[in-house]
Amino acid sequence: MTSNSVSIEQSLALIKRGSDELLIESELVEKLKTGRPLRVKAGFDPTAPDLHLGHTVLLNKLRQFQELGHQVLFLIGDFTGMIGDPTGKSATRPPLTAEQVQENAKSYAAQVFKILKPEQTEVVFNSTWLNELGAAGMLKLAASHTVARMLERDDFSKRYKNNQPIAIHEFLYPLLQGYDSVALKADVELGGTDQKFNLLMGRELQKQAGQSQQCVLTMPLLEGLDGVNKMSKSLGNYIGVAEPANVIFSKIMSISDELMWRYIELLSFESLETIAKWKAEIAAGANPRNTKVHFAQEIVARFHNQEAAEEALKDFELRSKGGIPDEVPEVAIEITEASISVPQLLKQAGLVASTSEAMRAIEQGGVKLDGEKVTDKHQQLNKGSEVVAQVGKRKFARVTIS
Repeated sequence: MTSNSVSIEQSLALIKRGSDELLIESELVEKLKTGRPLRVKAGFDPTAPDLHLGHTVLLNKLRQFQELGHQVLFLIGDFTGMIGDPTGKSATRPPLTAEQVQENAKSYAAQVFKILKPEQTEVVFNSTWLNELGAAGMLKLAASHTVARMLERDDFSKRYKNNQPIAIHEFLYPLLQGYDSVALKADVELGGTDQKFNLLMGRELQKQAGQSQQCVLTMPLLEGLDGVNKMSKSLGNYIGVAEPANVIFSKIMSISDELMWRYIELLSFESLETIAKWKAEIAAGANPRNTKVHFAQEIVARFHNQEAAEEALKDFELRSKGGIPDEVPEVAIEITEASISVPQLLKQAGLVASTSEAMRAIEQGGVKLDGEKVTDKHQQLNKGSEVVAQVGKRKFARVTIS
């Protein structure tokens, strides 16, 4: 699909699919009418080394722009990452070191091309122009907006009213993100719904610079595995792009049938017609599990390959039947006594956070050794033993005791 082979109406339909808000649609229509490839920007602060499925909501939309013939500007905020995006935060975020930012940025660049087309993607780092801005440029940028304007942002306003500290450098973040759009002459910028203030800042600064203003496309925030909070590594409710195929598969299979549709609508590349057909089949009595399996395999194949997706399904079905998968992490633990209790073994093997968690899991029937359920919390294992320990349906370890 290219911009020459589809109408503006078709392009708009694809661009708006799954989105929350498009500002301003009439301006985007005028940009599309020119027929030139648009410069489509999305920024990512490399605050952690791995991307998760929440990030790919934007990446998928960028890929759709590429399918329409447009150029993607994948912006890695190596400069702004050292400030820390205050969006949605109730406290000042600790800044990252330059070394941490660079290491995470390398990891990001390697992962995004599982979705984006390299030939239509320009990976850019905002330190390139923000380092050159200098003190005078920073002061000029800071003078472009008032404190009252910044306090219109919901998160800043709440912190101010609650007498929670707001560091001066946090006010600079939306200004610097907006300046990125000036430096890149962006036609369109994408971001989560929580980024609307920052995205509109780009429009304002472009207008002040005498540039054509970018259009803004906001995308919904993807809920994590808990179905409540935004997907986040810090909350542990995430599915990582770089995780093993069987982990991605089993995590997707663990989401509720209701949440499944949210994930499919935001992450699947299947057509709207196909998704509507799945919904109709389930409404008529089909098992939602079959749709979830299809979706889980699609995502695993995207970040690994089709063979890995097939193996992940086999592994999941084996685990569901209480079997032990072929590939199990190997862990060696050393003990000073002649034996070790099962709760201690599970803790040292990293399968639980504490012995009390292990004992609860045993009480609930969620612990197995070599496929046999453990019922005695005081069961001991001797030095020199090797056992496959399992907690719940997904956590396994082949433990050697020495």
